[in-house]
Amino acid sequence: MLNAADFITENTALITPPLVPELRLHLAVEVMPLWRKTEEELQAMGVPPPYWAFAWAGGQALARYILDNPSEAAGRSVLDFGSGSGLVAIAAAKAGARLVCAADIDKHAAAAITLNAKANDAMVSVITEDVIGSRESWDVILCGDMCYERPLAERLLEWLHQRARSGVRVLLGDPGRSYFPKSGVEKLATYSVQTTRDLEDSEIRQTSVYRLVDA
Repeated sequence: MLNAADFITENTALITPPLVPELRLHLAVEVMPLWRKTEEELQAMGVPPPYWAFAWAGGQALARYILDNPSEAAGRSVLDFGSGSGLVAIAAAKAGARLVCAADIDKHAAAAITLNAKANDAMVSVITEDVIGSRESWDVILCGDMCYERPLAERLLEWLHQRARSGVRVLLGDPGRSYFPKSGVEKLATYSVQTTRDLEDSEIRQTSVYRLVDA
């Protein structure tokens, strides 16, 4: 059986995300074959869907915003929640963050983050525990594309509001997911992100970056 790192390198290629040409990530060349392979061949081994193999719209927008506004991360400790491929974490590291932690409970995502950080000569540490509820004193929390499922979104947003009230700067990247909050956010930037109909409902998603208001 392939270990996580070998599985990733065998089933992906180093690809430049459309909105973030400065970086290269191990991403799926064809979306559906990898998704089906994970579902059909690896489900029995407990491997979750390969969210780490795609540069999702919210993550691309958030990474672009951080690279264009490096003061958001420079000299600060940063958590990238639900990191997936590690795109946003790597952008924060490139923007000069003092410390970057990428959190994802999927062990394959953890391996992908490590591979991608190495490919981009970025210093990123990986956390595989569920950090929701943590009182770790990060200066900035970054979160892209995490409001697609109600139970997770509600639990996550409650924690993020707690962190914002304690002085943490919380930035969200989202293309209009079903459970993204309708209030309590300040829009900072909007981007047209190239996607694929295999993953999204259109080939271009208007995707915004928001600051969570500490209300």
